[in-house]
Amino acid sequence: MRRRALTFVFTLAFAAPALLVAQGRGGRGGFNAADSIKYKYASTPKLDALKAEASAEIDKQAKLIQVMVDKVFSFAEPGFQEFETMKYLTGVLEKNGFTVQRGYAGMPTAFVAKWGSGKPVISLGSDVDDIPQASNKPGVGYHDPQVTGAPGHGEGHNAGMPLNIAAAIVVKKIMEREKMPGTLVLWPGIAEELMSGKAWLVREGLFKDVDVTLFTHVGNDLGVSWGQSSSNALISAMFKFKGSSSHAAGAPWRGKSALDAVMLMATSWEFQREHMELAQRSHYVITDGGDQPNVVPPTAAVWFYFRNLDYDRTMAMFEDAKVKAKAAAMMTGTQVDTIMMVGSGWSGHFSRPVAEAMFANINKVGMPKWDDKDQALAKGLQRELGQRETGLMERVQGGLSGPAPEATRTGGGSDDIGDVSWVVPTITLRFPSNIPGTPGHNWANAIAMATPIAHKGVVAGAKVQAMTMLDILTTPQLVADAWSYFNDEQTKTIKYKPFFAPTDKPPVWLNKERMEKYRPEMMKYYYDETKFDTYLQQLGIKYPTLKGIVP
Repeated sequence: MRRRALTFVFTLAFAAPALLVAQGRGGRGGFNAADSIKYKYASTPKLDALKAEASAEIDKQAKLIQVMVDKVFSFAEPGFQEFETMKYLTGVLEKNGFTVQRGYAGMPTAFVAKWGSGKPVISLGSDVDDIPQASNKPGVGYHDPQVTGAPGHGEGHNAGMPLNIAAAIVVKKIMEREKMPGTLVLWPGIAEELMSGKAWLVREGLFKDVDVTLFTHVGNDLGVSWGQSSSNALISAMFKFKGSSSHAAGAPWRGKSALDAVMLMATSWEFQREHMELAQRSHYVITDGGDQPNVVPPTAAVWFYFRNLDYDRTMAMFEDAKVKAKAAAMMTGTQVDTIMMVGSGWSGHFSRPVAEAMFANINKVGMPKWDDKDQALAKGLQRELGQRETGLMERVQGGLSGPAPEATRTGGGSDDIGDVSWVVPTITLRFPSNIPGTPGHNWANAIAMATPIAHKGVVAGAKVQAMTMLDILTTPQLVADAWSYFNDEQTKTIKYKPFFAPTDKPPVWLNKERMEKYRPEMMKYYYDETKFDTYLQQLGIKYPTLKGIVP
């Protein structure tokens, strides 16, 4: 059983008193756990003063936050093609004293930035990739692509790393002055939408010396969860078939259609759905359907996502799909050319002690103060989408969630932060930079992400992140409890093992052709902060722009 020796010590002036036991995205958890807090850590006047200072310093970072959020939004890069994003963010980090290692774990756009020395080691991560065909002008409450057909930040991944960087800069400054021991490690979630980034980081050993990981993901509220999440585990795999071509009209009997094999495999999967557990999710796209109709397709390919509650169930789906692929090839006289796993992720399980400590900071910070323009954009977009016009949340609602009950886990999305959560105590902070009622993975989710809504939400999230970092730095008992929970509860009967084989490599070629097609046009819209105060100003967009309403 893995035990983490806590080797860091700290001045007694900062050390919080012993644990007080309460009486009586990320992913989300289950029930509202705010009334059943187990771990409470009494603060000190010194720690309270440091948190107040951190909050004030984050406010001073608001301009940098706005520029970072807008800049990454303008790059709009999908998984494994986040080159401009990587170049910009690493530049900001190096300017602020961090040492950067680029091309980490065999991924050209991955990096690790470090500062400090000794324990505790705190890692900060957030995703940076975006969604195909989700381009939309920010601050415009309807579908109006910036570049038609191009990718865009329809999942809001442009905001999380700016949040972490702002928090790290502020905490680093405090650590330097107070001579605090500790190491800060920042890393981006590469290709999260492909579920093909964090498992490689785990395999490379990024987290082997980390004490706590604070992950963050955009949402429309301010919250955190602990325990088993509601997310599904996932395997992403491509199945390629090989046949032989012929004239589709002149001699079709001489051809063996690889596309027929793809369609038979997909059809057999559809018939199988009736007999699958409710929690499973599976979806596919045909990535190669042949060249043109008058040629019997000699090659074809289908790309599947398989999702289920855990490793074993998800792997069973993958094995079943392999059988169907072989059967389809037999029926069509073709061959299964390649079966390639290109992405994977465990369902997340998050640290109760760290989540409960973060929740106390969420209550200190509270939701941002939205103005009439922010609410007008939110309600205008909700109206455009046919949703209830509730606007933006103005107070923390259900800021702490507990485990998702096994009996009611009926499936859903996935996030490869799950892999990280099974090798080191981890939480995911949700921060309020988007609008309630959006469908996810859609142009609508991009609309708020380079507006004051996103900027204010990142400021609030950065305050929570910085305060929680200070808790970890000054409260050894918190780290000890996090590892006790990890060893004695979370991993007592479940041990992490990767979906990927040791010989598998990151599929860094994904999205390359897409960006070769769209990047030349997208580059015209990169944000130039030296000429324009905000990205909205550069684009000439009046905030907010809504249908039927002149700003």
